Amino acid sequence: MGRPVKKLALTPEEKADLRNRARATTTPQRDSLRARIILERAQGKKVEEVARQLSVSVTCVSKWSSRFETEGLAGLKDAIGRGRKPSLPKEKIEQVLTKVTQPPKGRRRWSVRTMARAVGISHDSVQRIWKANDLKPHLTRTFKLSRDPDLEAKFWDVIGLYLNPPDKALVLCCDEKSQFQALERTQPGLPLGTGHIKTQAHDYYRHGTITLFAALNYLDGKIIARSEPRHPHVEWLRFLKQLNRDTPRDLDLHLIIDNYGTHKHAGVKAWLARHGRFHIHFTPTGSSWLNLVERFFADITQDAIRDGSFTSVRQLIIAIEEYLALRNEQPKRYQWRAKGEEILAKIQRARLAQQAAG
Repeated sequence: MGRPVKKLALTPEEKADLRNRARATTTPQRDSLRARIILERAQGKKVEEVARQLSVSVTCVSKWSSRFETEGLAGLKDAIGRGRKPSLPKEKIEQVLTKVTQPPKGRRRWSVRTMARAVGISHDSVQRIWKANDLKPHLTRTFKLSRDPDLEAKFWDVIGLYLNPPDKALVLCCDEKSQFQALERTQPGLPLGTGHIKTQAHDYYRHGTITLFAALNYLDGKIIARSEPRHPHVEWLRFLKQLNRDTPRDLDLHLIIDNYGTHKHAGVKAWLARHGRFHIHFTPTGSSWLNLVERFFADITQDAIRDGSFTSVRQLIIAIEEYLALRNEQPKRYQWRAKGEEILAKIQRARLAQQAAG
């Protein structure tokens, strides 16, 4: 009579853990294999049977079965010091991490290849070290911290209009976008087709520029716009008069605008003083991102202008007017969702980081 097969005993917790290891796609193959060995042995299968089933050696099954019996789940881990030893000397790694903030003379940053040559290792090794330490010297993030002494008061004034719009009033996000260029490509490009992307000539003829004044209705997303050849205070005043004509007279108008000098001209102030339904809300200096009309300017640039070819300023204006007409038929509303407290806390962290770096 043969010797009875020794069955490994598992607690419910151990069984669940091993099943997770065996099924998880992110588990290393060696750990998944060890888990399957123990699960099969826990069903009372012989060492030889499990080895044949999993295509491993009898020694392998016996080893991990024994390790589990004596140490439990901890026994399935590799012993400390096992595995491939690092191929790079520690001092080489330290050089890469130290030099990354000290670009070579005549350069603003390192590349993986210039760093590799300076340290004496392969560029693949430099790339791995940078990746492991989340270092990205090829990237730069832009920022602008407002120095407006009334930052917080202006911030909450604008945010308050978004979060709690006043009754019997319109909230209009207003600004002008200058330097919309009527560019005509020197050669016709190929349209998008199967197997190839569309093409566009890299050079062009300049036919002039325009300024687009726009007011985004925060409540319904519709746009009131006006194109002008320039953007001093006279043109801005014409746009304000257009808003006065094109909006219901029984509604107050709350205009969110930036601190551009044209908006604060004496002539503009005098006109606003005579029209009491206009209420001006200035964004903090250097904080135009608070004005949602900037989102619209980004959209129209991307959708209707950047890839266009215009033989005249008039053709550019027609393209803009067509875009506005279609957009106002199905207006896209931009809603403010960010929490003001979190934004101010982020600004404060950026200031502290800047002070520490300086």
